Amino acid sequence: MDFQLSQDQKLLAETAASFAQKSSPVSRFRKLRDDPVGWDPAVWRQMGELGWLALPLPEAAGGFGGSFVDVCILLEKLATTLVPEPYLSSVVLAGMTLGHAGTAEQHERWLAPMLEGRSTIALAWAERDARYDPTRVATRAERTGDAWRLSGEKCWVLDGHHASQFVVSAVTDDGLALFVVDRSALGTTVTPTRTIDGRRAAFVRLDGATVADDARLGAPGTAGRLLDRVLDGAAVAACAEGLGICQTVLDMTVGYLKTREQFGVKIGTFQVLQHRAVDMFVQVELARSLTTLAAVKVGGDDDDERRKAVSAAKIQLSSGGSYVVRQAIQLHGGIGVTDEHDVGLYFKRLVALNALFGDEEDHVARFAARPGFSTTVC
Repeated sequence: MDFQLSQDQKLLAETAASFAQKSSPVSRFRKLRDDPVGWDPAVWRQMGELGWLALPLPEAAGGFGGSFVDVCILLEKLATTLVPEPYLSSVVLAGMTLGHAGTAEQHERWLAPMLEGRSTIALAWAERDARYDPTRVATRAERTGDAWRLSGEKCWVLDGHHASQFVVSAVTDDGLALFVVDRSALGTTVTPTRTIDGRRAAFVRLDGATVADDARLGAPGTAGRLLDRVLDGAAVAACAEGLGICQTVLDMTVGYLKTREQFGVKIGTFQVLQHRAVDMFVQVELARSLTTLAAVKVGGDDDDERRKAVSAAKIQLSSGGSYVVRQAIQLHGGIGVTDEHDVGLYFKRLVALNALFGDEEDHVARFAARPGFSTTVC
């Protein structure tokens, strides 16, 4: 199989890398940590103008119909400077859900403004005690004439603190369903919260929030499988972002080893530290290979192959990726644990990515539960 990037993909990578370095250095993220929004709407509109927000959406939904490999290329480069705009939450999670389940009218009403960078959408799917299972839903939606009344609470809604709309999962009489709820809808309470990586999320409380019948997405019985696929796509996107972080801290660490002196010599000449750097490099390359495979499989129709590849990539991010950032902190010595040094910011973001869409324990269990998998040792 040819894993070389196409000319268009190379151009995308170069453009994204240049954007990250020039328009959104890490110093910008540091300043935005204290901002109530945590990202810049003007930069979000710029991303819309570049076509990045429409990249993975179907052409029928107003998107460019790009592959998930394209999305991963973009996110890997944006991660190198911790670009804080809500691409993962608004485009990959909520945007792709709405893009695949919505009608043309729903796309025009809610998706088009987001693709242009004029709004953001958040997927509200997680609930207390549900772990990573999107089908364990206590939120209810009851029919009242030609409308729906939603009651329940959604937890840790990524970037939900500033979202214009929420795509909410709820149980109806005919099973799990998805609804678009405006943040201003009566009975909707949004409580912002901070996350470990300096970003924002929200708890969304629905106390009889009423939405029109045309706010329901997709046909009955399709919500569960759609959420399963979308969340797997988000897991791969998290792996791509984690890959960008790991590559960045590896480069930072190698550069530090080449310049830091101890006992009158560069510490990079110490063989034991060279071995650590090599181990970091190996883990980064493993993450790159598994993320690439998962990005290819997540766009296919074979559910088992998709789940296998996604879980393998997420496990590698949790184990190998964590090794890389921990070694980076240690090899930077005392400055590695200070907030003033960037390596700690990358570490915190990777911790958050490892917890999103299934942690290591969850994905090991899912991989082992695949049909035909056996733990028997011959």
